[in-house]
Amino acid sequence: MAQKNAEQKKNICYRIKVRGIVQGVGFRPFVFKLAQEYGLKGTVSNSSLGVVIEVEGEEESLEDFILGLKTLSPPLSVIDAVEKEILLLKGFQEFTIMASQKETGDGKGKNQILIPPDVATCKECQEDLLNPLSPYNLYPFTNCTNCGPRFTIIQGLPYDRGETSMASFAMCNNCYKEYNDSRNRRFHAQPTACPGCGPRVSLVDNEGGQVKGNWLEKFWELMLKGKIVAVKSLGGFHLVCDAHNEEAINTLRKRKKRIFKPLALMMKDVTVVRKYCRINSREEKLLLSHRGPIVILQNKGKDLPGEIAPNLNTLGVMVPYTPLHFLLFRGPLEVMVMTSGNLGGLPITTDNSEALGGLASIADYFLWHDRDIVNGCDDSLLTLVEGEPQMFRRSRGYVPGIITVPGVEKEELKSCAPGVSKELILALGGEMKNTFCLLQGNQAVLSQHMGEINTLEAEENLKETLNYFFNIYKSKPKVVASDMHPGYNTSLLAGSIEAEEKILVQHHHAHMASCMAENGLKGEVIGVILDGTGYGLDGNIWGFEILKGGYLDFTREYHLSYIPLPGGERAVEEPWRMAVSYLYHSMGEKGKALARDLFGFYGKELELVLTLLEKEFNSPLASSCGRLFDGVSALLGICHKNTYEGQGAQELGELVSLKNYNTGDKIHPYPFKVEERIINLFSTWRCLGEDVMRGEKKVYLARRFHDTLVESLKVGVEKVGSRRGLRQVVFSGGSWHNTYLLVRLRRLLEERGYQVYYHQKVPPNDGGLSLGQAVIAQWRWSKNVCGSSWQGSDC
Repeated sequence: MAQKNAEQKKNICYRIKVRGIVQGVGFRPFVFKLAQEYGLKGTVSNSSLGVVIEVEGEEESLEDFILGLKTLSPPLSVIDAVEKEILLLKGFQEFTIMASQKETGDGKGKNQILIPPDVATCKECQEDLLNPLSPYNLYPFTNCTNCGPRFTIIQGLPYDRGETSMASFAMCNNCYKEYNDSRNRRFHAQPTACPGCGPRVSLVDNEGGQVKGNWLEKFWELMLKGKIVAVKSLGGFHLVCDAHNEEAINTLRKRKKRIFKPLALMMKDVTVVRKYCRINSREEKLLLSHRGPIVILQNKGKDLPGEIAPNLNTLGVMVPYTPLHFLLFRGPLEVMVMTSGNLGGLPITTDNSEALGGLASIADYFLWHDRDIVNGCDDSLLTLVEGEPQMFRRSRGYVPGIITVPGVEKEELKSCAPGVSKELILALGGEMKNTFCLLQGNQAVLSQHMGEINTLEAEENLKETLNYFFNIYKSKPKVVASDMHPGYNTSLLAGSIEAEEKILVQHHHAHMASCMAENGLKGEVIGVILDGTGYGLDGNIWGFEILKGGYLDFTREYHLSYIPLPGGERAVEEPWRMAVSYLYHSMGEKGKALARDLFGFYGKELELVLTLLEKEFNSPLASSCGRLFDGVSALLGICHKNTYEGQGAQELGELVSLKNYNTGDKIHPYPFKVEERIINLFSTWRCLGEDVMRGEKKVYLARRFHDTLVESLKVGVEKVGSRRGLRQVVFSGGSWHNTYLLVRLRRLLEERGYQVYYHQKVPPNDGGLSLGQAVIAQWRWSKNVCGSSWQGSDC
């Protein structure tokens, strides 16, 4: 009897709470199998806390079980915390997966779980798709615990089928059996379905009429006839056509009013990608990853029409990431144009009826299905810079994954603000390439790409998405941060959101803080911030800045000489106006004469621009890297009018490729001046103008212009470093998508002992702005500090 009691004492019971991305990633099935491996009894369930496990057995086995939770968890999971407490023994007879707990468990009504991003189709499901003996053969929605829709179908938490857009599809007997079979990879896969019980695909014309026959075969027929089909994908509609059909591509561009902006491609597989693009092993790994992004690759220039990416040497390429995509490529095509299904400037279309109403002017047919998309989510867009990722657009596959940032430590808080660093902070981002950010403690969640917030539809989409996140997390923000530009719609929206504090953040300070935050930096740094437009503290347009500071505040150490933008916004749309402005201010009458030689065909419009400059009328001042690139692009005859944001700068940058230069190549700058806090490039423009008149080659001029920027920024950084005693430098702003600029300046500074940081987790453009706003707001509010970036009632 004594021996029996001793054995009973060895058994204990734990309640274990696991927080992080632990729902929708196969975590409960993993816990079930791990418990069986260690001979433990108990339960596991989803809750608003994350995953809750009640388990009993021998103490040694329980500790090994907990270690396994941390070290053997599913690859798609992210564990933030594992907490345990001892319970009285409950006498469990087996280990079971329980129904989710609906109640909130933190005592404050807040959900503490994180939504998983969508996952590209896994290899096993690809095999099922093409296996004639599989019940999922040729089924466009097959998935398992390792892949499939997540964020785009989740309506609420905890993550169960009833809280997704799959709720209306009751499982058949076979799916239910696999769902409850611990040996099956569809064990508790919430979106699981088959042809007998799941969503279905339909092909209709642009009036909604059903197209008779096999939808897949009819789709191939339409592609070969040069038709445009709107295809409902994972996060929204794509506009699709044959990538080898020039007429179809031109029709798509004309209907969508997208004259030059590059179109994304989907290629059948990596073998096809190698046929058309130069791709290295790291690019291939990224392309085939479970996130399934668009990757920007070097174009080999073989067979594909130039209309896909006019004036560029690159292609934006993805491979199939849903079962539907794999089926589309079982036919005669190996490459298709697959661009976002929306009208210019509007959010991506997700609803069937809205698609029929909004995209019928573009698409000839619609290939859609009856599974609702809860959250619209554009494809993510990346490139690799020296083997490391750089994001243009962070969205599907990455969102709403967490980004860990330097939180405000308790000992750093002022006594008047205890614990406020744990409250929810909302940052609304900028007007272009918008994302918003929710920050709590040291965990930041950025929204999907929201696009331009300059239409009523875009504003409504932003509000709806905000409310979705508020409802998911059952929490409202204590602090709302926004850009200090008084005319931004996001800034106006901030005023309508109830919060204890509203904080305005200067645009370029937010850029600097964004790069600091994703790199885990604290203290002060030198920020080299290059972009197109940001509202400055002096009311002028900033965009070519060397800053000094941290999360609390900043000073402007150097900036580009101010230059007038003749006609205001027209100068942003028409780079030739910037060329005229720079020629006029750098070369005087000689510059006016050169402007008439180069741009005389604009006639009266050119003379009007010169008059605006002479009279200093309707010509706001700007220190903008974007407008500088625009001007040089027009001067060299590359781009006179921007049909999409950054066109002139991107096409100019294409002339200066790193592959044409060695690491040790010398910098060959034009003359410039860095003095009295000003980077003055007027002498650069005089030399450029003279070289243009001499007929020098564009490639040579573009290279020397880039080298001038590299050298002038290096000089500015060294002056700040010497004066302020700082050695850490961050690069942020959309102009850092210029690879030559980034790599050359980084190498020069690192050779001189500086530590250089740049973006890899969020875009350097305004898509990463909200992260910086959120961290600045958290630090300033936590420390009860006010200053040049801030406006609040406590100043």
